[in-house]
Amino acid sequence: MNSTFGERFRLSVFGESHGDCVGVVIDGLPAGFSIDFDAVKAELARRAPGNSPNATSRRESDNFIVMSGLFNDRTTGAPLMALCRNENTRSHDYEPQFPRPGHADVVAAQKYGGHNDYRGGGHFSGRLTAPIVFVGAIAKQILFERYRIEINAEIASIHGETDAAKFDEIIQAAKARGDSVGGVIECRARNIPVGWGDPIFHGIESDVAAVMFAIPAVKGVEFGDGFGFADKFGSEVSDGIGFDPNGNMVFTANHNGGINGGITNGGELKFRVAIKPTPTISLPQKTVDLRTNEAVTHSFTGRHDPCIVPRAVPVVEAGLAICLMEYL
Repeated sequence: MNSTFGERFRLSVFGESHGDCVGVVIDGLPAGFSIDFDAVKAELARRAPGNSPNATSRRESDNFIVMSGLFNDRTTGAPLMALCRNENTRSHDYEPQFPRPGHADVVAAQKYGGHNDYRGGGHFSGRLTAPIVFVGAIAKQILFERYRIEINAEIASIHGETDAAKFDEIIQAAKARGDSVGGVIECRARNIPVGWGDPIFHGIESDVAAVMFAIPAVKGVEFGDGFGFADKFGSEVSDGIGFDPNGNMVFTANHNGGINGGITNGGELKFRVAIKPTPTISLPQKTVDLRTNEAVTHSFTGRHDPCIVPRAVPVVEAGLAICLMEYL
């Protein structure tokens, strides 16, 4: 399984949802950087399960232990390895003979000859976003120290509703029915220098999208106005060019989300991701019984988020920070 991203700033995630631990190896951290681990823990707490009635009841402390790459409280420049023990697994909830619709159960079993860890989705689980947030939390600190880059994401909609005051009600209603809902997250980054990214295959859009699609449940990514461009005239989405009071060249609009030709233009980088509803629900679903090779209707048990969107917000921020470290 290829679970590595990046060239100049490279991370490899490891572990399974119900295995002994999850973790990451980071290559490319600058030497001599002092990591604020309180800030790292705060980011992990935003993603952690069991902290909200709208999330799974599985509780994990997400306490990462750094095993290498630190000396005298500073990065050494060598690979940094950190791991986090899984403390609250309930593997008996998972029945390998009934693959879950919408999950990787079927394709993973077929690709890896049935040797994949099916418990909680194994290596395909959202549990693997914990190491991503750990790396992203460090990356955000470095980006801010070097360039004052700020990254913030927020929920744009839940189940099509854009009024944040109604989000909890929608999620709880779905939970009460044994169902789930998805939504949209919008992410913005400020103070990115002009010129990060490359044309064709390694544009900022290409690299950011690659990281976003590594987040389980992400099914769509759009930059700037995204699919809204398809319904507009060119005159309506023109990012005019002018000068600010200090004589700096600026854009008068930002329909393109701060990117032209795959390269940052100095404006605010803006994109959205679509998060699908959590596939595991307690309502009956069509699947197969692999023991009898029969099509069946089955109800699945276990602890699952009725909506993964709130916990995905810090993961999206982390993913963008990881991608930007490539250009630092």
